[in-house]
Amino acid sequence: MADLLEEFEASDSSKKTKSIYISTVFGIAMVLLMVGLLGLILVHANKLSRYVKENIVLNVYVDEGAHEADVQQLQKQLDANPMVKQTQYVTKELAARNLQKDLGEDFVKFLGYNPLSMSVDVYLKAEYANNADIEKFKNELLKNPLVKEVKYQQSLVDEMNQNLTSISLIILGFTAIFVLLSVALINNTIRLAIYSQRFIIKSMQLVGATKNFIRKPFILYGIWHGLLGALIAISILMGTLYVAQKEIPDLVVLQDYTEFGAVFLIVICLGIFISAFSTFMAVNKYLRSKIYTLYR
Repeated sequence: MADLLEEFEASDSSKKTKSIYISTVFGIAMVLLMVGLLGLILVHANKLSRYVKENIVLNVYVDEGAHEADVQQLQKQLDANPMVKQTQYVTKELAARNLQKDLGEDFVKFLGYNPLSMSVDVYLKAEYANNADIEKFKNELLKNPLVKEVKYQQSLVDEMNQNLTSISLIILGFTAIFVLLSVALINNTIRLAIYSQRFIIKSMQLVGATKNFIRKPFILYGIWHGLLGALIAISILMGTLYVAQKEIPDLVVLQDYTEFGAVFLIVICLGIFISAFSTFMAVNKYLRSKIYTLYR
């Protein structure tokens, strides 16, 4: 049996098989690259969804006669609320500067006084950025005698949540479909590679090798090829992320290296599992085959 393997290693068939395995690795890499890209898009979409939701502002206007110390105390109470991500205290002067910037003219000088009120801008956590929770939060705030009014764009919140939900479902659907296609493509690629070695598999079986003995090296090669393909795909993905960040610096706010690491780990596990399982099934097919069927 050892002579048979040595003879195969030195043969032209071995060289052809190596070239087939190289193309198999790159085939696996390209498929996993697309899976990884969809995974990164899904991660970015999720981060973008959270970013948008957590930038919805609730303007909490306080009573004209309120003291600054009272407003700061209100801000501390809001910061302690589990629904709140962060707050910003807006003085009358800061509110006037912001409005002057938007209008492009000094309305305070024109009116002769500053008509704006002190307020606290409240940013909720993403999971509470919906009209039901916001209305509940608003009603609780209005019970405070210090609070005069709470404003936010209700129609924008509804539209944003509907659009983000639709986009997430579409991306999830594409990801699920592509994962299934990836399994099929990698499986077919590996089956073609094993097909080129069907005679050596049957020859080893005929000289008395056990099925486990025959399967083991092929499965190990399958794991190795899956790992190599995954590493190639991850290298390209990392390069893509680097270029994207250079071209679009604002993407840095959406980057989460923990989630990126999870995507890369899934790509590696998927590559190894599909390659090993497909190899196992392909080798088993030829172990069960009759000799005359190998020529078909």
